[in-house]
Amino acid sequence: MISKEVENMSGKTIIEKILSRASGKDVFANERVWAEVDLAVVRDFGGPNVVLEFDEFTNKGKVKDPDKIAMTFDYQAPAKDLKVAQNQVLCRDFAKRQGIKNLFDVNWGIGQHVLLEQGMIKPGSVVVGTDSHMNLLGVVGSFSSGGGTTDIVAAWYSGKLWFRVPETIKVIFKGKYKEPASAKDLTLKFVKTVGMDRPNYKSLEFTGEPVDKLSLAGRLTLGSMVTEVNGKICFIEPSGEVLNFLKERIKDKFEIVKSDKDAKYLEEVEVDVNDLIPQIACPHSPDNVVPVEQVAGRPFNEGFIGSCTNGRFEDFEVAARILKKAGKIHPEVRLVIVPATREVARQMLKSGLYEIFMDLGAMIANPGCSLCTAGHHGVLGKGDVLLSTSNRNFLGKLGKGAEVYLCSPATVAASAVEGKITDPRRYF
Repeated sequence: MISKEVENMSGKTIIEKILSRASGKDVFANERVWAEVDLAVVRDFGGPNVVLEFDEFTNKGKVKDPDKIAMTFDYQAPAKDLKVAQNQVLCRDFAKRQGIKNLFDVNWGIGQHVLLEQGMIKPGSVVVGTDSHMNLLGVVGSFSSGGGTTDIVAAWYSGKLWFRVPETIKVIFKGKYKEPASAKDLTLKFVKTVGMDRPNYKSLEFTGEPVDKLSLAGRLTLGSMVTEVNGKICFIEPSGEVLNFLKERIKDKFEIVKSDKDAKYLEEVEVDVNDLIPQIACPHSPDNVVPVEQVAGRPFNEGFIGSCTNGRFEDFEVAARILKKAGKIHPEVRLVIVPATREVARQMLKSGLYEIFMDLGAMIANPGCSLCTAGHHGVLGKGDVLLSTSNRNFLGKLGKGAEVYLCSPATVAASAVEGKITDPRRYF
């Protein structure tokens, strides 16, 4: 039962409101609370450890509420070796034993995106999971956070989890820009501006006209790189297309949680994206960002469009336009295309994007995380250079002795045509 004090909250940030409601008491930044968890998620990577620890801790007891648990298989889908296959069997068997209906197997795609498409992520909800990029779901107003094995076991067993309420930084985006500058370029500009330590365990509220104009895909791009600056969670108030998307998918009623006008922020940061031009993060850090034109001409041999950062339909549509216009992919470039979910894959198939990519020699893989870590097909050998739309380019992340650049789908496509890093503005 939520107290009247909580019902009449004032002067609070979004995260303070969400955790006040979830804990049933009035809380502010830096306080410790036990909060009700609306959904606790495991994936095929990390999930088996949660299952084993839960069974050991409870002597194969029952979870508190199987309807508040989800399993997603997106990391190595389908299984690439016997160990992975056995781990996935372990999770499937646990789901059957516990009556967990929300199991999204290897044919569904990236977990967070699938849960969003299935209407399982509500504004104001508290969600935890074994994926460090769970927090990208904050772009629809959910406090979603990555957690360790014991955290998820606790949520499964008790339905609650302990949190320290994060302080909040208000990030104000200003300016206007035009294509081919995109949400990924805006995101890289943000990462460059705030750095990788300033938002450590902070809640970020993204505001301003450039953010308001972002599509759902664009907001997911921005939210997916909050982990890379060590942010705990980000929030964008659902509006327009995004709000309509949620209303169509979520069966129950929900309310948008907004910060109060007199909410207290740790600080306010401005990100100027006026006349933004294509950006690129050079090896080996996501904040090593420069305009693409500064590194144009550098050779590379593999391109990747996909991941939780840029795996939506509009990401592939812009790349296909460039490739179709050019009519080729450079013979020394391997281009890997991976839709985030099967829903996105269907859109691509119906619209003819698959035909465009395949006619030009690109490789299209099944929906999933793909080239985000070395656990996937397409990893790099020593000396390989990858242009990726993913969110991480740390040394050795995709292969020892290789280099990874992070950029937009437009930049990957334009560069794949030329066989060297290319500013996509020449194709617009």
